[in-house]
Amino acid sequence: MEWLIVRAEEIGRGLISHLSRAEFYVQVSIIALALAVGMIVAAYLSRRVRIFSEEPQPGAYFEFRTGLYRARSLLRPVMAAVVLGVAAAISAGATGESWLVRGAQGVAFVFVVYSLARHFLQNATIILILKWVGLPIALLYSVGWLDEVIEHLESVSIEIGNIKLTLYAVLRTVVFGFVLFWLGRISNATGQRVIRTQPALDPSTREIAAKLFEIGIFVLIFLLLMNVMGIDVTTLAVFGGALGVGLGFGLQQIASNFISGIIILLDRSITIGDFIQLEDGRSGTLRELTMRSATLETFDGKDIMVPNERFITTAFTNWTHHNKQQRYSLNFQVAYKTDLEKLFGIVREIVASHPKVLSGDELPKALRPDAEIAKFADSGIDILVEFWMEGIDDGENRVGADLLLMIWTALKENGIEIPFPQREVKVLDDSKLA
Repeated sequence: MEWLIVRAEEIGRGLISHLSRAEFYVQVSIIALALAVGMIVAAYLSRRVRIFSEEPQPGAYFEFRTGLYRARSLLRPVMAAVVLGVAAAISAGATGESWLVRGAQGVAFVFVVYSLARHFLQNATIILILKWVGLPIALLYSVGWLDEVIEHLESVSIEIGNIKLTLYAVLRTVVFGFVLFWLGRISNATGQRVIRTQPALDPSTREIAAKLFEIGIFVLIFLLLMNVMGIDVTTLAVFGGALGVGLGFGLQQIASNFISGIIILLDRSITIGDFIQLEDGRSGTLRELTMRSATLETFDGKDIMVPNERFITTAFTNWTHHNKQQRYSLNFQVAYKTDLEKLFGIVREIVASHPKVLSGDELPKALRPDAEIAKFADSGIDILVEFWMEGIDDGENRVGADLLLMIWTALKENGIEIPFPQREVKVLDDSKLA
């Protein structure tokens, strides 16, 4: 604290002495000119550059273009900081002094940080770091105290064996750790959205690219964090060997699911949007595929988390992987007195009239709706109805239930009877009844 008071007194005395020198006013003029040039350049870019002047329309890289369009509010403070940096070099060459210009540049950086936090960041933790770390650092840089503060923090240290920890190293690791993981999460989410919206790639390729991008982002963050902590990356070879032993014993299932996820993405046996039925009868639409598990979304709103290993070691049914068209059947019974030729015509017409059922003369006969005799039962004739449709007969596509109601209505209108079991009892000796 005494150090700060001493430095403040020195700066005050130096500022009073500078007010009487011509170099001070030359730097003031250079600052004013630099700010004017920065505002002119920022105004020109905001009017002339299309990405800043016109609001982006939906299309390729829409989110990226939207981010650049929103960044137009940063043009003024950024250009001011850049031009002041050039002006500092000019002032140093012309007058031999540039401390005031560098101070103005530091203030411009403060405004850049403030604008960034105000207009673009929604994370409360990052805003807090910028407010209590970023702004003080910018202010210290503007008055030329940053190097001395860092040196003072480096002097506060403790030693644990051969390891020396300084207060500056701890603070730097904490701050950069928060920032790196936040940037990694944002970059990962944005990158995966961009990859998954590329129409030129098939779903499997998009998933492979998205997962490789995710792995690359977090590996990069890990290496950067190691560098910030001052750890030599070459020493990670020993750590990698220990990690391999740990994977072999304690993390066997996790490693198995991770490798199974890579195999699934490479062999393209399942893709996002496939309707999958597991060996135990549970089924759902594949909504998400991570490196550890797959998420099947059922039609009743539930999520089934399936480890990737199950898709490698057990059997499952993929209903819609290569062919979205599915065949379904319905069964009902009519009385023996029914005119079957008339019935078949009615049923085929009713089934073909449903908008989600595949029908039409242009289709092969095997794909058209059909009705036929299944078997002769005790109480009536069992009728089998077969039809094809796009997708799964469940959830939004409750085609089977619709068709049964339509068939029941048509049978009722045409006087066709749906029988029910009946039994006749014959009494052979009436005298025994008395």
